[in-house]
Amino acid sequence: MIHSLFLINASGDIFLEKHWRRAQERASEPENVPPVIPTPHHYLISVLRHRIYFVAVIQSEVPPLFVIEFLHRVVDTFQDYFGVCTEAAIKDNVVVVYELLEEMLDNGFPLATESNILKELIKPPTILRTMVNTITGSTITAEIQGVIDACVKLTGMPDLTLSFMNPRLLDDVSFHPCVRFKRWEAERILSFIPPDGNFRLLSYHVSSQNLVAIPVYVKHNITFREGSSQGRFDLTLGPKQTMGKAVEAVLVSSQLPRGVLNVNLNPSQGTYTFDPVTKLLSWDVGKINPQKLPSLKGSMSLQAGASKPDENPTFNIQLKIQQMAISGLKVNRLDMYGEKYKPFKGIKYMTKAGKFQVRT
Repeated sequence: MIHSLFLINASGDIFLEKHWRRAQERASEPENVPPVIPTPHHYLISVLRHRIYFVAVIQSEVPPLFVIEFLHRVVDTFQDYFGVCTEAAIKDNVVVVYELLEEMLDNGFPLATESNILKELIKPPTILRTMVNTITGSTITAEIQGVIDACVKLTGMPDLTLSFMNPRLLDDVSFHPCVRFKRWEAERILSFIPPDGNFRLLSYHVSSQNLVAIPVYVKHNITFREGSSQGRFDLTLGPKQTMGKAVEAVLVSSQLPRGVLNVNLNPSQGTYTFDPVTKLLSWDVGKINPQKLPSLKGSMSLQAGASKPDENPTFNIQLKIQQMAISGLKVNRLDMYGEKYKPFKGIKYMTKAGKFQVRT
């Protein structure tokens, strides 16, 4: 059904997007577009309301009017909640917007679209709620792409079964051809005769952001003063929900505004580089020590007379956590049948950051 939803303003900029499955690549379209656009792999179905394009991404053929009706229902819901459906209103209530979209679609299929039902699940925005969301921040969208890679070196024709402590976490699973799919459907147990060597047993993803534990937090204070040639930069990282596991190989990068000429920063650990041509700031943090959190503080030199940047920079974070699966998936047991020898069995968990972005 619906995999992604984009909101596009009159100038063609995507100012909000929501993905129920894998994120789709962005594509700029001219203003006068048909409501249904076929592409080699997707269908783009859109409506134009209040100078905003609401664009749904579809992977298989569905009745277009069904999707168009849903998009109109999204617009009507926003208007009912916020009074108006404008780019500014959506940006000001972005947390409520994502909560509504999460309830209106379940894994891409319409779930709750009636306003009275939605208001029982999600309270309309108030001044207090808006202030709390602004101060504390929130996860806009999150999903986990996971894989199980196997290394098998067994003689004969062993028949293996692999069970999990919590198999219901697995969503949108793709299996190696050796897996017996019917047994997985019936018992949620992987049964297979493995090929020799390294292979990918399965891949999966967890789409509900309620199940996604963000492993690090970021404290930031990035300020630009109108008419000033100096800006302030203050960034601190810390571990969060890592079950005591170390966060390693941390690398923070950010595209600073064009008006930044240079930076003078002091890292408490690691090293940083700044390219004055591309404006790319990169901070190689390494391993986070919970007892002494890494920070990067200092000043930025701005072009004289340049106006204050419209937006603060965003930060992209890379990291690794050994012996931890952020999805919460845990192996229960691995058994071998058909052979008499006792095999050596081992498992290694690892979490890596994919597209991990923090907005300031």
